[in-house]
Parts: sequence; C-alpha cells; structure tokens
Amino acid sequence: MRKNLVIATRGSQLALWQAEHVKACLESLEPGLNISLRVIKTRGDIILDVPLSKVGGKGLFVKEIEEALLDGSADLAVHSIKDVPMVLPEGLVLGCVPQREICVDCLLSNRYASLDELPRGARVGTSSLRRQAQLLNLRPDLEILSLRGNVDTRLRKMKEGEYDAIVLASAGLKRLGLSADRMHHFEAASFVPAVGQGALGIECRGDDSEVLELLSRMEHRPTRICVEAERGLLAGLDGGCQVPIAGHAEMLDDGTFELEGLVGEYRNLSARLDAPQRQLFDDTLVQAIAEQGAEVMHCATMLFLGMVDDATTFAETHGGGSGGSDLKWGRDEDEDNRAWALRCMRMASRMMRPAIGKKPKR
Repeated sequence: MRKNLVIATRGSQLALWQAEHVKACLESLEPGLNISLRVIKTRGDIILDVPLSKVGGKGLFVKEIEEALLDGSADLAVHSIKDVPMVLPEGLVLGCVPQREICVDCLLSNRYASLDELPRGARVGTSSLRRQAQLLNLRPDLEILSLRGNVDTRLRKMKEGEYDAIVLASAGLKRLGLSADRMHHFEAASFVPAVGQGALGIECRGDDSEVLELLSRMEHRPTRICVEAERGLLAGLDGGCQVPIAGHAEMLDDGTFELEGLVGEYRNLSARLDAPQRQLFDDTLVQAIAEQGAEVMHCATMLFLGMVDDATTFAETHGGGSGGSDLKWGRDEDEDNRAWALRCMRMASRMMRPAIGKKPKR
C-alpha cells in the first residue's frame, strides 16, 4: 500500500468535514498512511444565484472532482452521494459507501417548533423542488423562497430574519454541530428524503486495487444496498434536480429491503422559485413504486444490486401489459447485468408514468 494519498473535495464547511472524517477513518485503518486534501471548486459551487432546478445538467457538484481522479491528481473523492449521478465516467467506480448518517429533513426556525405552528403565508426557505413539493402538499398557504449557499450560510440567513423557517438535511446539521432555537426533524414516512440523503460515496479509479482494498474496510453493505436501490429508482425515472423525486430504502430484519418513492408533479411552475403558483399540487405526490411496472422496477433493482443472478422470470412476465408490449426486455449481447438492469429500470418508469397523479395503493 502506497503511503501518500490525495482526497479531492469541495470547499464547503460540510464537504471539508466529510473529507476530514474519511481521512481520519482511513488513516486509523492503515497506520503510516498520509492523506492530504485537495479542494476543488465545482460548477455548482460557482453558480449560487440560480436555483439548482434552473441550472440544469447532472453532476453539478462532482464533474471537476472526477476530472482530478481521471488525470491522477487525486486518488479518491468524498461526495454526498445525493450529488453523484447514477452513471459514472468510464474508469471511475463508487469504491465505498460508509454507514449512513440520519437521513431525514429538519425544519429550523427562530420562533416556530413545527410545520403546524407556522402562521399562514409563512416564508420558508428551500431551493429543493422535492422539499418544496412536500411542504406545499402539507401547507399550501406557505410562501416558498429560494435558498442557496452552504449550510452555515443558510442557517445564518434564517437567524437574521430573512425566513420564518428553512428546511435542511438533518445529517449536515449533526455533522457540523449546528442548531437553531426551534428544530423539528421530519419522519421519513411523512416527508420522504432525497435519494441518498445522509450517505457518503467515496469514488476512485476502478483499476486502483490498493485504494479499493483500503476502501473495502469502510464499506457498510446495508447502506450500499439501500442507497443503490434509491439511486436505481431515480435513474429509472430519469430524475435530477429538475424533478421533485424522493426515495427512501430501509433494510428489514429478514435481509430484504423496503423502498418508498414519491413523485411530485409540477404543472405550472412560475419562472421564479420564490413565487410558485398554487396549482402545484393536486394529489400528485405519489409512490413512484406503484401500479404498472412496480414489480419490474423491483426485480431490475435487485438485479442491479447483484441480489439475483438474472432477470429471466421478470422479463418473461412483463414482456406485455400496459406499456409493455413495445418494450425490449431482452438483454443485448454487449450488456452486463448492471447495464441491462439499468435499462430495464428506465423502461419500467414508462410503465409507471400513468400512475403518477393517482393515489398509491396500500
């Protein structure tokens, strides 16, 4: 094992905490190892005056960091896994998914202890379409205002009175030791988190056997399974920052996992995020794993995770049906299991689209 490694990271307070945390863990696992940090500014760090949903594109917070991995100026990168696209650049792999931190969202305020306590028309800060959608589903009277910046910056703006409340990830608050006078942690079942929220992903070169072996010692298999299932859902729906999609997976005692997905439909979104039209919601927050295509998505996700050897049964079963007759479930000659499964997830999403807007079946 070589003695010097470089971690590429963003420069925010939270990103640096996460990189330092991984650095400390790896150095404790490999005595004599010296790890340095290389701070890289990404496109997402530079564009702060526009909501992410308006910026467009995938990999806003990782592209420049991945370029450092590919050119050899960094050996590994620590990401908030919710920022990492499903398909990585050729030559790079997600070498490790450590144990997940708390994955829910938190409402913070100077005066109000819960969402119910907020007065009518209260100003709530968030630039996440997923959070905005769920907030307006629960409280259509709220005024949603755009909120960008680092965690500490967002918290400062709320404390200075720009917002009556803001919504942030509980994991970031816990990692940085930040708080507000009033805090309410939502339950995942009632306010579904972002895909991968609270989890880290450590990316490296696929041919770097030394780093891969080192990272394997930090791997947390239950977290990997849940995160990959959530990411498979997002990929299957072709989701990104422009679509309000949520996903939360949880391992069960019998070794299987339960995956819940929610999709919000935006019919009429104002040009400004801080002035959304109130027609945003009409019973359109639904489980993405629903109705037609649910079993297809489940089997394809299992295949993607390597929890089954093939998808012959599901391919035979779902070759027809609503939206299925024109879909090609068969494996192409040049496809491995993961590529095949990912394509099937995307096709399954076409079968699920008619279910969006309907109440989920219980």
